[in-house]
Amino acid sequence: MNIALIAHDKKKDEMVKLISSYQEILKEHSLYATGTTGKRLIDETGLDIHRFKSGPLGGDQQIGAYISEDKIDMVIFLRDPLTAQPHEPDVNALLRLSDVYEIPLATNMGTGEILLRGLGEGLVDWRKIHHHAGRSLLNIEF
Repeated sequence: MNIALIAHDKKKDEMVKLISSYQEILKEHSLYATGTTGKRLIDETGLDIHRFKSGPLGGDQQIGAYISEDKIDMVIFLRDPLTAQPHEPDVNALLRLSDVYEIPLATNMGTGEILLRGLGEGLVDWRKIHHHAGRSLLNIEF
């Protein structure tokens, strides 16, 4: 699975804690992150992470492009809802693309932990079906 990791400045410590806690699960997957978040995660966990630009410098848009090209299967985006972000339109576009392309998305620690536990249990394997079939599960007949 291809997993995008993004955290606003005041949430980076939480992201490091979350990813460190699920490092054994995540090391089996391809990880992508915006610039500073990726650097912190690499430095503190040693995981192999592809870094995009910093969010305000286009990193959110780069991840959004990967979502639209079906190159991302899950997004963990620890947002700071109490601080205005100069790149808020990019943040909203990324969230919208996650919905449009049916990408599991967590915007806080609680949901992030649920997604990562589900990943470890194989509950997100429907994304593999999606890739194999080239279409959404909503279009697959059971």
